[in-house]
Amino acid sequence: MAESRTVAYQRIGVAAGIAAPVVGFICILAAIASYPAFSWTDNALSDLGIVSGKTGPLFNFGLFASGLLALSFATFGLFNYLGKGWVGRIGSATFAASTLALMAIGIFNESFSPTHYLVSVAFFVLAPISLFILTAAFWLAHKRRIAGFTVLVAFAAAFPWLLLFAFNYVPNVAIPEFLSGLAVSAWVIVVSTKMLKP
Repeated sequence: MAESRTVAYQRIGVAAGIAAPVVGFICILAAIASYPAFSWTDNALSDLGIVSGKTGPLFNFGLFASGLLALSFATFGLFNYLGKGWVGRIGSATFAASTLALMAIGIFNESFSPTHYLVSVAFFVLAPISLFILTAAFWLAHKRRIAGFTVLVAFAAAFPWLLLFAFNYVPNVAIPEFLSGLAVSAWVIVVSTKMLKP
């Protein structure tokens, strides 16, 4: 009974993990398409969250919904997939915290200062950190290929921000936000598909 419950939870985590990036990026790209004034170089993605009409609600809903789905992926999927090791538990909890921050970005848009800034920083800091911890967890669980993939994604998620701080290659943060989020999303989908295998 307990084993069947674990399998059911993991299936929920898999479905949520695949759905989270799809929902998030569909809403983000739809919000961008609905607001022609948006600039990839001169705006932050979060600027979309305070645009009137359908743009703001669409963007904010996308972040909240994808964060909620990603939280389900972390709690039902990652925790079960990595077993009872403490490194895996810490990594999964850190990733779950990053999903809570993503939900908070959708709730507290730029009108809520400084809360919006704090939760945004929390997401983009916690997500790569969680991946570095999860790299160690996968390695200890003898999942070497996925450990290698995870550490590469962790660097890919952090690199746009390190490059921005070092060279200030764009005047605003939409590009590093998008690239970092895309890297984490790719990792979630790949790990979700791995969970489908015994």
